[in-house]
Amino acid sequence: MGGRPRLVVYTGRMRAQGTGRGGAGGPGCDAGAGGIRAALGARRRSAGRANGAALARRVSGPRRARSLAATLCAALLCAQATDMAWAQPAQDQPTDDGLFVISPTPTMPAPADVPSRREVPPDELSQGRFHADTPSQMPAPAGGFSAGQAPGGFPIQSAPTKSRPRLEGECGAPAGVAILVSPSRPTPGKTLRVLAVSESAVDAVLVVGDEAGERVARDEERHGGPPYWWSVEMLTFEPGHFRAKLARLDGSDAACSYFDVEVREEALGPAPPLPIFWPVERQWDRDYENLYSAWVERLFDAPLDTQPTWHNLHEVTRDTSRNLLHDHLGLGEDDDGGLRLEPDCADLPFFLRGYFAWKLRLPFGFSTCFSVAPGKPPTCSQRHTNLDVSPRAGELQRMQRFFSREVGWTVHSATGRTAADDENGDLYPTNLSPTALRPGTVFADPYGHVLVVARRVEQATFASGLLLAVDAQPDKTVARKQYWRGNFLFAIDPALGGAGFKHFRPVVYSDGELRALSNEELLVHPDYGDYSFEQYASGVDGFYDRVDEVLSPEPRTVDQVFGDLIEALDQQVRGRVLSVSNGEEYVAAHPSVIAMPEGAALFQTEGAWEDYSTPSRDLRLLIAIDVVRRFPAQVMRHPERYRLRPGTDPGDLERDLRDMLAEETAARSFDYRRSDGSTWTLRLADVLERDVALEMGYNPNDCIEIRWGAPEDSDEMSTCRRHAPAEQRRRMEGQRHWFHDRNRPST
Repeated sequence: MGGRPRLVVYTGRMRAQGTGRGGAGGPGCDAGAGGIRAALGARRRSAGRANGAALARRVSGPRRARSLAATLCAALLCAQATDMAWAQPAQDQPTDDGLFVISPTPTMPAPADVPSRREVPPDELSQGRFHADTPSQMPAPAGGFSAGQAPGGFPIQSAPTKSRPRLEGECGAPAGVAILVSPSRPTPGKTLRVLAVSESAVDAVLVVGDEAGERVARDEERHGGPPYWWSVEMLTFEPGHFRAKLARLDGSDAACSYFDVEVREEALGPAPPLPIFWPVERQWDRDYENLYSAWVERLFDAPLDTQPTWHNLHEVTRDTSRNLLHDHLGLGEDDDGGLRLEPDCADLPFFLRGYFAWKLRLPFGFSTCFSVAPGKPPTCSQRHTNLDVSPRAGELQRMQRFFSREVGWTVHSATGRTAADDENGDLYPTNLSPTALRPGTVFADPYGHVLVVARRVEQATFASGLLLAVDAQPDKTVARKQYWRGNFLFAIDPALGGAGFKHFRPVVYSDGELRALSNEELLVHPDYGDYSFEQYASGVDGFYDRVDEVLSPEPRTVDQVFGDLIEALDQQVRGRVLSVSNGEEYVAAHPSVIAMPEGAALFQTEGAWEDYSTPSRDLRLLIAIDVVRRFPAQVMRHPERYRLRPGTDPGDLERDLRDMLAEETAARSFDYRRSDGSTWTLRLADVLERDVALEMGYNPNDCIEIRWGAPEDSDEMSTCRRHAPAEQRRRMEGQRHWFHDRNRPST
């Protein structure tokens, strides 16, 4: 839909929506629905700036009749010009026969109307955010945020709603604390989830109580940080009024939210389709960013000593124990027959962000990006949003198309690698700090791989700090892995684009359309302000040193650091086992030869080669092997970075570390299934010894024994029954230098 203003007309029990195209549709909607503006111009002017607030007025007698006629006439003109979609209003919309509500949709204040950090009054800056209008005038729907507004003070929707007021003075809403109730419309007999987030480490518990003050559910464990979060899950049996409260241990309330569990009338039928993918009812701010981070962390939570892997993303979103927004909209969207979410690595962050934005009616955008020329970073042009014209279909059908085609066919590896100062990119580089490296943060490596931070674990006395992230593979599997230099590749090379940790550029509603904040706006915005080039200031080694310092601010022993590196390498190798096995299953079901792309396209293409070959994964593995092997020499160059015993002899230390590497890698092993179905065991030490063979192990047309570097004429190789065509092998030999030199070409 772009910048076309949309209108919502409430007439008793029916609602009409339009887009104001004008043109062939006639003058009724020209210049933003001119017919309605003409009919109601005087009343709109008298109401002052709409700024998201509804214009609602009762009239009586002849004037009422003339006003109704003018309004309906204008609405009909707009309907002709815009293919206006009619929809039943939500149950909490006014249904009095004489009440009209006419408002722009979505009803978000434009960023141009929001003061920058330099313009925010001191009393509002002290609260950490700015507010639009008086909170008491913005009642929230059941299941939404308390205080009648989205976090940050933005009104949730244009029309008045029926909601329980917040008891002023009893429950505060300080900066950085928010509570979300899911589903959006709680009903008896359904699972209810409550999520509370805090920017700071508040000693508090999350308590849900009923109208009589009886405690219904409670969570005393504080998770994450930052942001910190608490969650409860409960089955609601009876309708009633409830309160979710984040209560400090000293007895005071950090924040609370009232919500109703109500019996809802059954809908007469499916809602008529909208001409957009979803409406915007809220605006991104710090509280919603905190909620997004907490949602991502919970979604991929698992014990630290495990390496969880899922066949696809919808396996995760359909898991009621993980997804705090499971069936939030009540559409069965996360049931077995609901949305299918199958992103690859570049799509994954956009699927996660888009899914969350859709559930909470937040704005969302993504761009068409491309590589302009060799030696130049990617750039982006057209931005697509959830307000774009969608096919006329039910909401789940629209959203399936949105993720599978609109996002899936547009986003690719270049999307995350735009230059650090490119304002057209969907992501922007952030600083390196505990606050910035939060769940939901995107990491784009210089060669096109993308990961999403899922959890940060603080350093403990005998354990290093950890950063866990998830990524998707071409075969659509999703896995969680640990940050380390071997799989978070970083480079400072303009030809490769901007690598590193990045945040989503907020998409905001402005002048009737959605747009992304500029770099200058990010710098001065009180809810962001984290746009930074810090990652590129000290070179590649400086980048890794700084991230290590953020994760483990206290010095660590050499044994501790080296043990962490070997463990990370072991996990990376085990992740390859599944990818290679998936290729074997595909080839068994599809015996024909998989076509191999020409040149650098073998790293990024489509089809079966993209799904089942492993050139990118294997290049990262080879780099990881180098990192582990070179660690003893690195300690010798920079002993000051480690906690060493007094009097340590450098020569003895290097020898001890090499002995440790040999012992640890010999003790770790894994199995793979050979071509004849038998099991073969490899040690991690074997993988290190086969690094040269692994330079040619990425082709799925080769047998699995070749892909694991089995020596010729060995017992292990004796079961091999399949080889890649000779022409493919010749090309692989010609391109082997990319792997041998650990230097992937730009794509």
